[in-house]
Amino acid sequence: MIGIKNVIAIVCGGGPAPGINSVISGVVNEAHRQGWDVLGIYDGFSRLARGEKNYIRLEPKNISRIHLTGGCILKMSRFNPTKKESDLRTVVETLTELGVTHLVTIGGDDTAYSSAAVSDYARRAGRTINVVHVPKTIDNDLPLPEGVPTFGFETARAFGTTEIENLMEDARTSNNRWYFTIAMGRTAGHLALGMGRSAGAAITIIPEEFPQEKIPLQQVVDILTGSLVKRYLTGKNYGVAVIAEGVIEKIAPEDFDKLGQVVKDEHGHIRYSELDFGEIIKQAVLAEVKKLGIKVSIIDKEIGYELRCTAPIAYDIDYARQLGFSAVSFLKEGGSGALITIQDNKSVPMYFEDIKDPETGKTAVRKVNIGSVHYQIARGFMMRLEEGDLEDPGLANAYHMTQEEFKARYAYLFEGTPTVEG
Repeated sequence: MIGIKNVIAIVCGGGPAPGINSVISGVVNEAHRQGWDVLGIYDGFSRLARGEKNYIRLEPKNISRIHLTGGCILKMSRFNPTKKESDLRTVVETLTELGVTHLVTIGGDDTAYSSAAVSDYARRAGRTINVVHVPKTIDNDLPLPEGVPTFGFETARAFGTTEIENLMEDARTSNNRWYFTIAMGRTAGHLALGMGRSAGAAITIIPEEFPQEKIPLQQVVDILTGSLVKRYLTGKNYGVAVIAEGVIEKIAPEDFDKLGQVVKDEHGHIRYSELDFGEIIKQAVLAEVKKLGIKVSIIDKEIGYELRCTAPIAYDIDYARQLGFSAVSFLKEGGSGALITIQDNKSVPMYFEDIKDPETGKTAVRKVNIGSVHYQIARGFMMRLEEGDLEDPGLANAYHMTQEEFKARYAYLFEGTPTVEG
């Protein structure tokens, strides 16, 4: 046992995001100022669940410049201690043996859920471990108020924008080339839209733009083909399309079944992580443009992992340190069971119970608001088929169709088109 009255343990879960070390810096400096001890737990909850006391005592002198660095000095784990009660019990017992009285978790929705479960189990076991969660994800899909990003998102967007800008220039320079980039973001299109809008990609496709629960694969192919053809008619035979990986789960499973090479789990469900989605849509679009007599090369590329451990930009350095400071302040005031946010330059806790999805019991997911002005402006910058294009005889000609045939074939793309709010 450490033997100090107030001891904070820091646990980092999920995947990396720029600014984690900045949060750790903020926590350590403010906790030290209050006379509290801080333990950095290695590898998320995984070692705690095995009863291993693998930690480092964190003090200002040994973290003085970490706020400028990417990655996570404590390393990370996606281990979920809530799946087995025995794991939860061991986590609580191990933390108790270390003298931990407060827990700061840094992570996404799964880590938030785990930290709440640890606190609740400790309380039921007659112990007190107050918890606060610092929301982290480059996907920006945690339920913070509109306009309040999760830390790390802006850095990921900035570096992703640079990548797409480089691909745009490569496509233009190489001539007659398109890149189809699949952007990280399993449940929401924030990162894809942010990168695509900032870089001036020809088109960005996100799952939120489809009101239907499932769509045919051909719909995505038609949207991409339309973008390529429209640019081709303006004399630009190159471009970059950004597609959020969450679009994959919008596709009707039977469309993937037709490919004959999908991997399924023990329940017969498709393992989307095993699909080469970029290759699939690349080949499908190439088949479409070949019918139109357009020759173009398409290269598919994933963007995401290279963004997670990059050094944070100034915005995220400052933002993440504020969150770390605010997390300690919340705990110092006796708070527990909330994720910490900065809203209107104020530290605002959002309690787990208030942001829980009633169906899953986990933290709710923030989707892109496709009715917002921000989305409509982004959409306006894209080169894609619009409803008014159905009346364009030049486009119909490019598709080797009569105007009536063209309109009948592609009118379905505009069913449920979003409108601007307000």
